[in-house]
Amino acid sequence: MGTSGAVDLASLRGRALVLYFYPKDATSGCTTEALDFQSALDAFAEAGVRIVGVSRDSLASHARFRERQGLGFDLISDSDESLCTLFDVIRTKSMYGREVRGIQRSTFLFDKAGRLRQAWRGMRVPGHVAQVLEAARAL
Repeated sequence: MGTSGAVDLASLRGRALVLYFYPKDATSGCTTEALDFQSALDAFAEAGVRIVGVSRDSLASHARFRERQGLGFDLISDSDESLCTLFDVIRTKSMYGREVRGIQRSTFLFDKAGRLRQAWRGMRVPGHVAQVLEAARAL
């Protein structure tokens, strides 16, 4: 797991999981979201929940992002969009007047048996991690 290899999601069973999809490493909103998860990392751990972020960035980009921001959770590189497709998070967005394909910011909470318990799609960053933590504590 982590920034150095492939991940089999089935191997994550046995512990609750927050899988969050974000558009791009080192952008303002994505950095804020990552730092929000990082600041709540101990609280998620106390609730028995693991945090994993996913974007289409490369493993090298993830490694730089994790190091620069001091992130203590794993980031998955989904360069082939297989996870993004599985979770249906790729959307056409307008950026600077142009249409581009990108990841819709989304978070999925799984219980320790691997069942999806809650999904947040297209949400805003402020206050989001607190909502996810509240739902995680209720598992």
